[in-house]
Amino acid sequence: MKHVAKKRFGQNFLTDRAIINSLIDAIAPQPQDCMVEIGPGLGAMTQPLLERLQHLHVVEIDRDIIQWMQGHYPQDKLTIHASDALKFNFGNISDRLRVVGNLPYNISTPILFHLLDNVPHIIDMHFMLQKEVVERMVAAPSSAAYGRLSVMLQYRLHMEYLLTVPPEAFDPAPKVESAFVRAVPYTVLPHPAKDEALLGRIVTAAFAQRRKTLRNTLKGLLDDTGFASLGIDPQLRAENIAPAGFVAIANYLAA
Repeated sequence: MKHVAKKRFGQNFLTDRAIINSLIDAIAPQPQDCMVEIGPGLGAMTQPLLERLQHLHVVEIDRDIIQWMQGHYPQDKLTIHASDALKFNFGNISDRLRVVGNLPYNISTPILFHLLDNVPHIIDMHFMLQKEVVERMVAAPSSAAYGRLSVMLQYRLHMEYLLTVPPEAFDPAPKVESAFVRAVPYTVLPHPAKDEALLGRIVTAAFAQRRKTLRNTLKGLLDDTGFASLGIDPQLRAENIAPAGFVAIANYLAA
């Protein structure tokens, strides 16, 4: 199919066969797996996935690609969900779901947060993303890349940086390097929050002005007595606090 990539959908199609093979090996699809691919595009990963799976679900928003896929793949092997991934309810497919995709870089962070809402239904996720986003996902505290995304994802997911992918592996070539990441939801949260919405508000507030100290960013939420009882230095910045520290703050305030 001759398809012109659409900028509004953030389309960059993976074309490097050796890299595609490496990604499929990392995903390690098993025949019985219930798997969904977000943004299959021109089938760079779809085709090799179908060779290993009995059935595959895909979520695609581009009508031209949907029409092409309907004529290209057997219906008994592929279910096409014509939908925006940001609004799609992944739990409707299965309670034991594996999610893969070359995510559109312009909406990758909102998709990741949307998938967090679907985590009870997900076994694992493998994504191609902008390298800078993957570095933020896996970042450790007190590093430049560590931020709200790092905390909120690491609270629920174990993450692994798998592979760096150069721009020339795509058509059209993006202006940035890409990376492939694995994210596996914890069956038991290492540091459970009593109120996850409160945890989200605290993390957002703490990183809203990341150069300021926690005493300033959490003013009105946590006073000096609270910092003292938690053993957290109020002169630290948000970037110095591990996910467990934010959970401790949330649980203190919830109580």
